[in-house]
Amino acid sequence: MTISVLVADDQAMVRGGLRLILEDQPDIQVVAEASDGAEAVELARRLRPDVCLVDVRMPRLDGIEVTRALAGPAVADPLRVVVVTTFDLDEYVYGALRAGAVGFVLKDCGPALLVEAVRAANHGDALVSPSVTLRLLRHLTAHLPASGRASHPLSNRELEVVRAVARGRTNQEIAAELFISLSTVKSHVAAVQAKLGLRNRVEVAAWAWENRIAASA
Repeated sequence: MTISVLVADDQAMVRGGLRLILEDQPDIQVVAEASDGAEAVELARRLRPDVCLVDVRMPRLDGIEVTRALAGPAVADPLRVVVVTTFDLDEYVYGALRAGAVGFVLKDCGPALLVEAVRAANHGDALVSPSVTLRLLRHLTAHLPASGRASHPLSNRELEVVRAVARGRTNQEIAAELFISLSTVKSHVAAVQAKLGLRNRVEVAAWAWENRIAASA
């Protein structure tokens, strides 16, 4: 099945480059391009692509506002948004994820990671560039009071899975570390999301670091 993608960036050259990278894959098709945030929202709502690739800095509406409009907590039927940017700034990463993005990748990450982020988003998973993931989440922990840990309904095994997710491990790596099957890992992640009311792995990781779960052994 082909993954339909909307590309939103105010630079035509960047949009063209992203299109070339994505459409080089047999399972991905760029169905629309937007040159500003307002156009991105209008096209995304009308076409409902599988994945929206959105730049942070755009005219009219920035990428964070676009993400919130398409995937925020108040959206009844959210789209999957991956933020793509040149700017490796914590405020952008945190803002994008809080607005509902399921991915955050840097434009210099390389074609392979960009394609992986699109496929992950399409499958309901999330991907953040490795260079920013742990730095961002540890930054959240550093700014919490000592009493930041929250009560939760998770089992010990689910906590082990959460800690691994928070440290950037893939499902395959978690399965190997905990000596459980891949399907069991997926079941644990799904159970954690349901119990905590979280929508994806990025939110699971953020919850773990915010509540000092990730750092506890």
